Amino acid sequence: MRILKIILISVLILIAGAVGFGYWSIKSGNLQKAVVNEVTNKMANNPGEKNLLQTVLGFEKPRTYLILFLNNTEMRPGGGFIGAYALLQMDKGTPHLLKVEGTEILDNTGKKDFESIAPEPITKFLKVSRWYFRDSNWSPDFSSSSQKSIELFLKQGGLGDVSNIDAVIGFTPAVIEEVLKIHGPITINNEEFTAANFTEKLEYEVEYGYKAKGLEFAERKNMLRDLAYSLLANLRYDVFKNWQKYYDLSLRLLKEKQVIFYAQNNEEQAALVSKDWAGKMKSSSGDYLLWADANLGSLKTDAAITRELSYSIAPTNTNKFVATAKMKFIHRGKFDWRTSRYRDYVRVFVAEGSKFIKAVGTMESEKSLKPGVVDQGIENGRQWFGGFIAVEPGHTSELSFQYYLPENINTAINDGEYNLLTQKQVGTNDVKLTLGLDFGKKLLSATPGEDEIKHGDNRYDLLSDLREDREFKVIIGK
Repeated sequence: MRILKIILISVLILIAGAVGFGYWSIKSGNLQKAVVNEVTNKMANNPGEKNLLQTVLGFEKPRTYLILFLNNTEMRPGGGFIGAYALLQMDKGTPHLLKVEGTEILDNTGKKDFESIAPEPITKFLKVSRWYFRDSNWSPDFSSSSQKSIELFLKQGGLGDVSNIDAVIGFTPAVIEEVLKIHGPITINNEEFTAANFTEKLEYEVEYGYKAKGLEFAERKNMLRDLAYSLLANLRYDVFKNWQKYYDLSLRLLKEKQVIFYAQNNEEQAALVSKDWAGKMKSSSGDYLLWADANLGSLKTDAAITRELSYSIAPTNTNKFVATAKMKFIHRGKFDWRTSRYRDYVRVFVAEGSKFIKAVGTMESEKSLKPGVVDQGIENGRQWFGGFIAVEPGHTSELSFQYYLPENINTAINDGEYNLLTQKQVGTNDVKLTLGLDFGKKLLSATPGEDEIKHGDNRYDLLSDLREDREFKVIIGK
């Protein structure tokens, strides 16, 4: 267990080191030595985990990580808009920052002679002619998104002199916010950054504040350096002072998909998947639901959006079951530098074999009240339905998709058992989940259970959330 703690803390250090422009490699030799000593002391008792840690930290050979800064105030299916990235090499426990910059630098100055056709919604709503690295995380399955990120990164010439990328690490601003809750506020150039204001203040400095400081556009994200210098100057000591807190935080951030991994090596990836650290769309034989939003050209408006997802099923007179997945979007913002109308291309991923019936709330565009086209496809073994919706500031809008459940789920319900896996989109926060499942027959038991007042009828009604993936099981009388 101690080695597992070191692995998780090392992940936070990897991320912080990338944000900090290599600061850790310069200033925190004591932390590096402490990690090495822990590995040495524990190698006899935990050889498997020791080998994993040695691999992660580059003791066997140098490791190169592509680190993606996923801004979840601008949601994308794979966790948030890739606003910046870092290329970090670990060699015998020492991080060497090879590159860190805004993705627009690579997309604007990198190679242009590559073929890559963007998904139609990106082309239509962002008005771009090709698929760029910044938009690469279009799949809600992080391994699929990471493979595309690596592909486009290489095609655009982002690798430089490094021979390969070993793994991808994605993280959202929630990581730094949560670290600040433990560490406390930090002050940069007479401005205080707290857990509450970190993301908004950082976004303002990157989008507008850099001009007042006399910085060029290409330098606008350099302020991350000063921020990380102050944080890491104390973090290298704070990690050991509050070891258990950081360990617990690491586990929670992984479970809530605010930190996610992809490894090129098949064995390493299998280990990540087994620990549920890979942000992967899971397989299941029962019912399935994953709602994936894509903010397309509406600034950082996700910070002002409250989401409430409901899922219902109901029997028909033909022994089939109709399912409805509905999201309520509550826009609590206004038009300003950070917030606009919310322009969202939605895909809802459901059990393969589901048959589309109708959608309510799709729009042709934000300027048209005509119902929009509903797209369909299959990805990662799941059926998906997709459409566009726009939500004005101060308003509430709903979008729903109705469909028939596939025959194997109908059969399972009629045989007395129903299972549902609901997966959280990487990077989302505080999504409410309401289940209203009518099986047309009396329920015998359910996990998790309903309130006792609701026992004894044909329905499974439950209020939950999607802070993490959720599973539900219902036993039905025949």
